[in-house]
Amino acid sequence: MAYYRLPEKELRAYCEAVMGKYGFNEKQSRDIADILLTADLQGLESHGVQRLIRYHRGVKSGVIRPDAVPEVVHETPLSVVLDAHSAMGQIAAVDAMERAIAKAKQYGFGAAVVRNSNHFGVGGYYAMMAEREDMLGMCFTNTQAICVPTFGREVMLGTNPIAFAMPADPIPMLYDVATTVVPRGKLEVYAKPMPLGWAVDENGKDTSDAKRVIDNINSKAGGGILPLGGSSPATGSHKGYGLALIVEILSSIIAGGATSNHVSKNGLGDTSQSFFALDYGMFGDKAAMRESLSTLLQELRGSAKAEGRTRIYTSGEMEVDSRNEKLKNGIPVNDSTLAELRTVGGELGLDFDAMVSVKAAE
Repeated sequence: MAYYRLPEKELRAYCEAVMGKYGFNEKQSRDIADILLTADLQGLESHGVQRLIRYHRGVKSGVIRPDAVPEVVHETPLSVVLDAHSAMGQIAAVDAMERAIAKAKQYGFGAAVVRNSNHFGVGGYYAMMAEREDMLGMCFTNTQAICVPTFGREVMLGTNPIAFAMPADPIPMLYDVATTVVPRGKLEVYAKPMPLGWAVDENGKDTSDAKRVIDNINSKAGGGILPLGGSSPATGSHKGYGLALIVEILSSIIAGGATSNHVSKNGLGDTSQSFFALDYGMFGDKAAMRESLSTLLQELRGSAKAEGRTRIYTSGEMEVDSRNEKLKNGIPVNDSTLAELRTVGGELGLDFDAMVSVKAAE
């Protein structure tokens, strides 16, 4: 699989233009593009512009409704429940986290949950929205089922990621991970035999065939991606399985939405999400807490290295390094995604090659 480098600013402008063609306003188009490019800049290829073809098909099929307006269906001073009515996931998510942050500014804590939404991109983006307001941010989402429970061979849970962010110096703490060994998107772009312990086939047996797993998930033939920890409690499979279930509770259950094993069964996205903002100053001196976290992170980075290793990373550090490198050298995009970007533009009357420079990756 060949890779190419695309300038970040040009690719961002192209994504904004695509969203404008769907009918999103300027702010919405800018937000969606920013979330997509944030993923690519952080090295999360599976959640970046690779997803544009999925969104394009979703708009064409009616799964995503660009004209949908998230509706408040229940609210308290500390919480709000939104029905997204099949809106673009990023639109509903930004709305929800903005509401959670506003409540936290007033009361110290704010929570927003969303049902009947769609894929919303990279979860860490929303946790960082709170971090930029000098708050602790958390975000959870369920997804269409792709994960088999420990000892199972039927997909029942989603990727169900956890995102957490808190201010620190010189870089914030950002933790954003799936509760599966890998996300579905990684299998979709995996061009070689995958390591055993990532997924199982229709019989619940370890397999290295990524395409077979994706085909099985799509056709409901059995098998799927494993929880964090792999296939055995001896390696911690039950821990990833339990975390995925906790995320399910914090998203679909409390939002009154479809659980992962029922997402997309009616032809709609049906995804549920939750967003939490906490003004940690409610516990005391914010500056002292930030300094304490910053010190801990620095002590982790400076602690003794394993033989042959020269660096210990803290959560969020690799993402910062990746962003700096890609802003300088361009966003890496594989040939399949590049073809899809051109297809989307062609169908919308946009000339991709006139808008975005493409050069082979070295």
